Amino acid sequence: MAEKIVIIGSGPAGHTAAIYAARANLNPVMFEGFMAGGIAAGGQLTTTTEVENFPGFPDGIDGTKLTDLFREQSKKYGTTIHTQTVTKVDFSKRPFKIYCDDEVTEAEAVIIATGATAKRMNIQGEHDYWQRGISACAVCDGALPIFRNKDLAVIGGGDSAVEEASHLTKFGSKVYLIHRRDKLRASQIMQDRALNNPKIEMVWNTVVSEAKGGAGGLQSLVLENTVDGSKKELAVGGLFYAIGHKPNTDIFTEFLELDETGYIITKPGTTYTSVEGVFAAGDVQDKTYRQAITAAGSGCMAALEAERWLESQH
Repeated sequence: MAEKIVIIGSGPAGHTAAIYAARANLNPVMFEGFMAGGIAAGGQLTTTTEVENFPGFPDGIDGTKLTDLFREQSKKYGTTIHTQTVTKVDFSKRPFKIYCDDEVTEAEAVIIATGATAKRMNIQGEHDYWQRGISACAVCDGALPIFRNKDLAVIGGGDSAVEEASHLTKFGSKVYLIHRRDKLRASQIMQDRALNNPKIEMVWNTVVSEAKGGAGGLQSLVLENTVDGSKKELAVGGLFYAIGHKPNTDIFTEFLELDETGYIITKPGTTYTSVEGVFAAGDVQDKTYRQAITAAGSGCMAALEAERWLESQH
């Protein structure tokens, strides 16, 4: 017997879809992943210490604690959760097949909520100061007290790097935008925004080779000039990576339409993918907002659309 609905992924998108599907008596089955993409079940929120922008938590909440609450709610309403990583799918015909190594689950409908993983640089000291001064999301973490009125640094050269640097000027005293080349890749309008902002200082032809600090967190970066190899130390209280995200879509490439960077393409304004009966929600199809709350919203959309689609099949 095929399951009515299988959800692959377990962040805010996956769990919101599960809660809606469970309350619609669809008995959803979720594969939450086991360290998929190097991240715990629950997705990117589990790498964030303090979440202050999710409604309902005026004092903020720890990211892992929030995902634990999502999971509790999914289970309470009847979602079956497997702590396994999906290794392969077959969407060529229905029922769809979902593989976890040698185990196969069949599904009438599938919701993909596998997210995207922020690219990290693995510089020396990153592990020590991750979430203690180093982050990959200025919009998520920039307003936290540890970054306020400090000198901050952003690494990157595209639109998102400029956007993150501009966002951080609201909280930090100064923002260094570090780029390995001598000009930005960002669109002209974004470049102008960075170059004309008095609180942003460009650091050209430079890479970061090491993060240093103490018990209180990150204190400085070792910078290396890409032209002459010279090194210098820069005192900062925060470092933000803005070098892109990798959507977790490797197992879907054979079956679904993806964009040039690997994100699942959905029909505008919906969660419908290029395969009828397969829906995508959250950061796996959203490279614009990438927030927990927008992921949750699209998870709701996916469950409602999957429910309507299933009804139309009988």
